[in-house]
Order: sequence, then structure tokens, then C-alpha cells
Amino acid sequence: MKKSERILFLIIDIVFGAALVFLDQYTKKLATLNLMGKEPWPVIDGVLVLQYLEGGNRGGAFGILNGQRNFFIIIGVVFLLFMLIALIRIPATRKYRILRFFICMISAGALGNLIDRVKTGSVVDFIYVVYINFPIFNVADIYVTVSSFALAILILFVYKEDELNMKKANDPKLNYHSSMIKEKDG
Repeated sequence: MKKSERILFLIIDIVFGAALVFLDQYTKKLATLNLMGKEPWPVIDGVLVLQYLEGGNRGGAFGILNGQRNFFIIIGVVFLLFMLIALIRIPATRKYRILRFFICMISAGALGNLIDRVKTGSVVDFIYVVYINFPIFNVADIYVTVSSFALAILILFVYKEDELNMKKANDPKLNYHSSMIKEKDG
């Protein structure tokens, strides 16, 4: 694969991730403007409610490590760097598009919540599933949850161990990846 193609795919990944972060931040801004200090707004009575919550989540998922803002900022930055390195190393081919998609999605979720932690020290949450009394969450949390689940499925059941060896997948001498594409596409 040409270097220019790899750069193009990386730019596409970054633009896609930025769009997801924008959507997350926009929904949080709407929640702040329309829900803060107001009664919860039922979307589906008895099932789904929009309810503003800020400061209730100063930790990780379900309040884990509550109050450890600096820890989460450091972990978030390290995680995002790791995801960027992964996007650089993953071949920009059809076989890996879905993997790249979910890495962008999980990165966007991490960045969306990281932005909140840096700005205010906590995350803005506003989606509440009343029916199962699930903790209030936000769009970034949806990105992280869905993409984590999808990545686990992909790694466990779709990609073979050799296909996840990026050194091997990117080595033109091995011609491993191009033979895989011919099998799948041809």
C-alpha cells in the first residue's frame, strides 16, 4: 500500500472521529442548555428519560475511582495515543475497515469524555433508561460501549491471530495481506 493511501485513510479516520466528538459535545451542550436545572424530560414514558447530570460522575464507568480527575486525564491521553498508533499501523484496506471504524468510535468516545473532564472535572450525562434503572450516560459512553463490544467480537471471532499481527499484515514481502484480499474480493 502506498504511503499516500495510508495518509488519506488516516485523515479520513481523524475527520470521522472529529465528527463523532463534535456530535457528542453538541448533544452535551444541548443537554446543558435545555435540561440543566429542569425536570427530567420523558422521551418514552417509563422507559427513556433525558435528565441532566453533571458532577455525579467524577470517576469512570459506574463511578469507579471517583474523584481521580488527573488519573483519568492521563489515562485518556495515553489511550488516545495508543489508538492513534493503532490506526497508523493497521493496513488501510477493505479487510480492516470495520476495525478502523470501531477504533475511531472508541477514540471519539474517550476524547468526548476527556474534553469534559478537562473543562469541568466531570462528565455531562443526560440519557437515563428508566425501565432498567441504568446509570445516566451520554453519547460518548454509547460510542465506547458499542465499539468495545464490537471490537471484542471482531478480535475473538472475526480476525485470526496472524491478521492482527500488524507487522506481518503490513509487510509486502510476505504478501500476506494482498493474498487475503484476493481470496475475499475475488
